[in-house]
Amino acid sequence: QVQLVASGGGLLQPGGSLRLSCAASGSIFSSNPMGWYRQAPGKERELVATIASIGYTNYADSVKGRFTISRSNARNTVYLQMNSLKPEDTAVYYCNAARWDGSSWINYWGQGTQVTVSS
Repeated sequence: QVQLVASGGGLLQPGGSLRLSCAASGSIFSSNPMGWYRQAPGKERELVATIASIGYTNYADSVKGRFTISRSNARNTVYLQMNSLKPEDTAVYYCNAARWDGSSWINYWGQGTQVTVSS
């Protein structure tokens, strides 16, 4: 019953900015941590940023100072503001939500949105 819908990707030049959004529905609530991951062609999915229900954030070293993750609890939506984009940021970006089932975390993934940074 959980669905994550990501949007906001696009094609832009280095130094540009994008804002990604991911809306959650189903059994994902404000108490659940959410985040953004990305996957470049031929590479493994990697962490970009996460945010907990209390607002604590965590970022990959490669995006610190450039990206900002935030969430709207009322809308069950997580955002990723991406500034000073670099070609190496090119990837499919996936939103994530996690739910504790009593013994482990269950992860849910959005469909992905393409971000291409090229000169």
